[in-house]
Amino acid sequence: MVVGAALAAVFALSACAPTGAAVADYGNAAEPASNDVAATPEAEATAAADPEAESTAEPAAPGDEANVPEISEELTTTSLTSKKVKLMGTTVQDQDGFVLYRFDKDEDDPAKSNCNGDCAKIWPAALTNDGEPTLKGVDKSLVGTVTRADGTKQLTLKGWPLYRYIGDKKPGQWKGQNVSGTWFVIQPNGTKNLTCLPAVSKPVAPPADDTSGDAGSDAESGSEYSY
Repeated sequence: MVVGAALAAVFALSACAPTGAAVADYGNAAEPASNDVAATPEAEATAAADPEAESTAEPAAPGDEANVPEISEELTTTSLTSKKVKLMGTTVQDQDGFVLYRFDKDEDDPAKSNCNGDCAKIWPAALTNDGEPTLKGVDKSLVGTVTRADGTKQLTLKGWPLYRYIGDKKPGQWKGQNVSGTWFVIQPNGTKNLTCLPAVSKPVAPPADDTSGDAGSDAESGSEYSY
């Protein structure tokens, strides 16, 4: 029975990519964090967060509009669209067609983003100024905002803060699925899309600062990520 279950799990993962297609085109091509097919996203999500990966800044006081920075139009998420993609199924995409994600270490009631610092460089928040994106196939009653640690506003879906993944290089990709066992494609109702679940993998390295070295240096040094 154990062997059968393991084979079933392996088959399910391989079914995430169509015949003759590179898994890198669909799932996450980053270095696997674990080869244990018995590992579950829920188990990975219980791992303690690295305090250095999170900002210690205090969030702006709710309702204090004077503390909310104005975001340039090119950095805002202006639309949320329900759209199906091959193998994964239903996703929520922004105005550029990029798939959006939710983070297990965030909170949804009340909404809170725990992705700051380097985490936010890898997983850019879906920022907004007015909290009113154009919607297509997404229920307006499920859309809200949360004030981030830096005072900016981030769109939420059923309380879950929304993010893009810098590892997705073109619209419709979902390489962020199951990264660290805590990041998942979000569906229009706010739940995780678990239709295709590649092996748990590490995120890409955060972009290098203008004054620092190679953008991939963190990954090459073998440093561990908690985001």
